[in-house]
Amino acid sequence: MNTDNQKSAPVYEALERLRKQRIVPFDVPGHKRGRGNPELVKLLGEQCVGIDVNSMKPLDNLCHPVSVIYQAEQLAADAFGAAHAFFMVGGTTSSVQSMILTACKAGDKIILPRNVHKSVINALVLCGAEPVYVNPDVDTHIGIALGMELKQLEKAIVENPGAAAVFVNNPTYYGICSDIRSIVRLAHEHNMLVLADEAHGTHLYFNENLPVSAMEAGADMAAVSMHKSGGSLTQSSLLLINDTVSPRYVEQIINLTQTTSASYLLLSSLDISRRNLALRGHESFEKVTAMAEYAREEINSIGGYYAYGKDLVNGSSIFDFDVTKLSVYTRDIGLTGIEVYDLLRDEYDIQIEFGDIGNILAYISIGDRIQHIERLVGALEDIKRLYSRKVSHLHNAEYIAPTVVATPQKAFYSEKESLPVHETAGRICGEFVMCYPPGIPILAPGEMVTAEIVDYMLYAKEKGCSIQGPEDCELNYLNVLKED
Repeated sequence: MNTDNQKSAPVYEALERLRKQRIVPFDVPGHKRGRGNPELVKLLGEQCVGIDVNSMKPLDNLCHPVSVIYQAEQLAADAFGAAHAFFMVGGTTSSVQSMILTACKAGDKIILPRNVHKSVINALVLCGAEPVYVNPDVDTHIGIALGMELKQLEKAIVENPGAAAVFVNNPTYYGICSDIRSIVRLAHEHNMLVLADEAHGTHLYFNENLPVSAMEAGADMAAVSMHKSGGSLTQSSLLLINDTVSPRYVEQIINLTQTTSASYLLLSSLDISRRNLALRGHESFEKVTAMAEYAREEINSIGGYYAYGKDLVNGSSIFDFDVTKLSVYTRDIGLTGIEVYDLLRDEYDIQIEFGDIGNILAYISIGDRIQHIERLVGALEDIKRLYSRKVSHLHNAEYIAPTVVATPQKAFYSEKESLPVHETAGRICGEFVMCYPPGIPILAPGEMVTAEIVDYMLYAKEKGCSIQGPEDCELNYLNVLKED
């Protein structure tokens, strides 16, 4: 990486030049630099609304960049060690789906763990590819799905020799990392592409003490959530590719679904954040790591909670752990993660990333300060003292391995009927059911509904998890495929 070049931010600089000009706008957006919507200016400020502009020659065009956006993307590629980078304004959902639509067509097989984000299975609905799941092991204590085992992957590759790609989480939401270097080597030996979901891995590119990044490991494509740990605005993302993939073809795929009216607020935030990471990322993530490790120690000293970290690493299903993830198991104080999540927000004015059945995740990033960590630790200590109750390990696991009966696309577009959820065991699910976050489907189209899964869904609903996906948002009914 050339740090001298990284001092430039071409999109940001072009917007600053535009701001100094007295151009009369007869183009969209219709608020005309905020003059038509004073409430918006009051909320966001003149500077922000003044650069919410349309594509024009001096600002380039995201659909086919040739000047400032192209230059900014090349700087991003250099910073992340990729052959090319694409600025994405549809979130990492758009990046993930572009990877899969690039690698797979209808009828192709893709090998992947089942604990993937819903955007992955949505992409299979769109393209008609068939998932081959390498079902991860589950930690019997904390209940979370682990990484992709090489032996299981090798078995899947041997049994599906024509598969187009292998998909891997790097890391998972909880911080678990698979042996991505070995996954890449194995997949490439069998002429398969490797696609990495790095929604939670932006920081891996900027500190050698963190787990290896996908590009460094030799993956072909990676979807990177710059807005999560990278500091850019919500919904902005990067799609990174190596020289094994045609950038022009990827651009065509992106343009199938991405907006033709890209927000320059998002684009400039990507540009500025890339510059910040390239120049100061190493130092920043040293501090983030130190804060997370300090928080882990303090929380574990309370007793009852388990803030897990590198102690989980076993060299296989947990090849490495991202220590910036402050994942905490809460069931040993008698509370589910979602119950602790609600208490932190409602009683202590602390908003964490998510709470699920067994765990909470506090996202530690470049914007945090040690006093915030102290406040979180104090609140957790208070919650244990005031709200803990008899321990129950009912429905402890966050992940139940499903049985796939039909492809997501076939099931999604099949004729369905709505049944009371209690009566759906033994039927094939026709829609998604998930707690969000983390957005990993409990059920996806084409999977068999079981009594165990029904019990788990209803338990998650009862405990206050945000259930998303089903047509009936109350989850009293579930759409299943009609039987012949």
